[in-house]
Amino acid sequence: MLEGRVVRSYSNVYYVDVGGEVLECRPRGRLRYQSERVLTGDRVRVSRAGPGLGAIDSVLPRKNMLERPPVANVDRVVVVFSFHEPELDLALLDRFLVLVSAAGLEAALCLNKLDLALADEAATLRELYAGLGYPLVATSARSGEGLQALRLVLAGRINVLAGPSGVGKSSLLNALNPELRLDTGRLGRKTGRGTHTTRHVSLVPVGDGGLVADTPGFTRLDLGRIKPTELAWHFPELAALTPECRFRGCLHRAEPDCRVKAALAAGEIDAGRYRRYLELLTEVEAAYRPY
Repeated sequence: MLEGRVVRSYSNVYYVDVGGEVLECRPRGRLRYQSERVLTGDRVRVSRAGPGLGAIDSVLPRKNMLERPPVANVDRVVVVFSFHEPELDLALLDRFLVLVSAAGLEAALCLNKLDLALADEAATLRELYAGLGYPLVATSARSGEGLQALRLVLAGRINVLAGPSGVGKSSLLNALNPELRLDTGRLGRKTGRGTHTTRHVSLVPVGDGGLVADTPGFTRLDLGRIKPTELAWHFPELAALTPECRFRGCLHRAEPDCRVKAALAAGEIDAGRYRRYLELLTEVEAAYRPY
């Protein structure tokens, strides 16, 4: 019996790294009929079934799992956006960061296409988001700038790249590991958005022990599982002040003696982030489903 990690999957075929050798495996017996399927990133026990072949006998306990993309045992989600082409959408970026936090995962931020950034644009965003505690790197897959810093962020972890289409996730992975030759897409002429280029889930090595799941870009993210009273806890600057509010469960919108609103008036928190919090709060209140 061997132990290994599922590094990629196609339909009901799983490729398991058992320590330098990758076996093509299929689930054995009862695993094929369990409601919870084997996921990329799972630690599994396998037995050999022939040269280069194996059978998955059991899945070891997971520390976490994502539904979209379907990956298990994730250490960090690297939220990837571009400065331009497509234009940086801070509302969407904050939505990604909230959902990563709500999933109980650590987030880092990669801002790609640095070669297109305007003067001081990178410094302004770094001051805001790195100041909130998010590891932040600015990169250019085209010029190679910032790739070593990104490699350090990814080192020794199972990482998921998440972000809208067209921001350069596959291009970054190709730059980090030229042997991958992943397909990359161009922005659509009419929409200015990227086209989906990733068709399966796989963990790819990027050096220094880092593994990355390259995931399809998407722009519609469900907030329906977050309680309105919990949203502020996923904004680090609001979470730090919430315990000082007069009322428990303060939404930081119209309540009296709200520490967050006092901080906003004093210029202690970013007005744009607060405005985007209120926009998300309205959406969460409309979408929340208590189940």
